[in-house]
Amino acid sequence: MRIACLGLGRMGWHMAGHLANLGEDYNIVVFDVVEELGDQWAAEFPGTTVDSVASAVADAQFIITSLPSDKELATVVKEALVAVGQEAIWIDHSTTSAKIALETGIEVSAVGGHFLDGPVSGGVDGARRGTLSVMVGGDQNAFVQAEPLIGTYASRVRHMGPSGAGQLTKMTNQICVVGLCQALAEGLDFASRAGLDVEKVVEAMLQGSSTSWQMENRADKMLSGEYDFGFSTTLMRKDIGLVLDQASSMGVSLPVTALVGQFLADVDAMGGAGWDWCSLMERQRRFAPDGPSSS
Repeated sequence: MRIACLGLGRMGWHMAGHLANLGEDYNIVVFDVVEELGDQWAAEFPGTTVDSVASAVADAQFIITSLPSDKELATVVKEALVAVGQEAIWIDHSTTSAKIALETGIEVSAVGGHFLDGPVSGGVDGARRGTLSVMVGGDQNAFVQAEPLIGTYASRVRHMGPSGAGQLTKMTNQICVVGLCQALAEGLDFASRAGLDVEKVVEAMLQGSSTSWQMENRADKMLSGEYDFGFSTTLMRKDIGLVLDQASSMGVSLPVTALVGQFLADVDAMGGAGWDWCSLMERQRRFAPDGPSSS
């Protein structure tokens, strides 16, 4: 089985790596616009790097993409459509607008293939460990065929509905998670300024109603001020932009999400564009008052 993996960034690198370990019956072909990445990946995993999108997808039964945004996906789609085979299944793990997912689904269907929008949650750690959560939109039959393959790098795979449903589910995820992380930053800063042993506070909260994935996996990094990992401020700002655009088109008010988007812009201005977005903690530390008001 030939599988084309397009995009070898922080997420795509590990997804392709898991697929490459499936065995000799699977021929993994990779492509990235940064030529050195393909060579580096092929030196580490059993697979082949090629020099174009069309070369990668030719004769591929499955096409897997992990790209930064709508713009890159649109470029890849344009180059790939001339070579997509009949009944090929394209699984896109990029986080994009629902609009481009719908449009791409129509374009891929027109050449005889199937397109699944399958954005992920779980970050780079999840991709590395193969424990991602994947939210998939598209044809049910194509999903059934793709699910075992996705399961090589994901522990939770759900079919959410027709094309675009995966992206809308990911947007819902981001709406919920950004508010949680900002609340965690405020809570940790509050406990610290109150003179509490914050590590003990976190231990206590992990057993109570305020616990969350963010608290379990990011509180220690936030307390130590370590942000050189994970999902960047830039990428989260992009995701929030997609969410707010979609919400505007639906007439839905998202005041907390919009506010956290502004806070992440502050982090960016502080030099944190490449930091993990839990660096909201750094903004909280720098922007919060140093002490009680004298009035």
